[in-house]
Amino acid sequence: MKTIIVASTNPVKIAAARAGFAAMFPGEAFDARGLSVPSGVSDQPMSDEETLAGAFNRARAVRVQQPDADFWAGIEGGCEEKHGDLWAFAWVVVLAGDRAGKSRTAAFTLPHEIAALVRQGVELGEADDRVFGRSNSKQDNGAVGILTADVIDRARYYEHAVALALVPFKNLALTF
Repeated sequence: MKTIIVASTNPVKIAAARAGFAAMFPGEAFDARGLSVPSGVSDQPMSDEETLAGAFNRARAVRVQQPDADFWAGIEGGCEEKHGDLWAFAWVVVLAGDRAGKSRTAAFTLPHEIAALVRQGVELGEADDRVFGRSNSKQDNGAVGILTADVIDRARYYEHAVALALVPFKNLALTF
């Protein structure tokens, strides 16, 4: 069984990593465990670059703390101002050996009520909780789940990006 260390103790991120690996490598067994590490970026990254840096930083940090694992994954959610709207998305970085896989989720615009809070410095998950009267939604269905009425929940939203970040590991004969 191969071990994946996810750079978060959030059960949604751990489940997404496990599901993404299982989808890409259906004949293999994986043990996914979470470990909390700092991102080295803002609590709420506000650019594509900062969000990607946070995912890389997290993946590198768990590799240092748990060097005996097979894979290390960082998942970082972020926001970015574009075209007059505030967009939400996440980056996924997977490290193993000398390879790094990277992928970004789809992006979606946030409602003005949530965007206003995030622009004031409130983390997206907290803004969701305030606007929708929830508690700890980031460890449940997240903004994407709330806004789509769970057509896409947070775990499924991340799962595809995890699978895409595994492309370099699925295609070992290619250079990335």
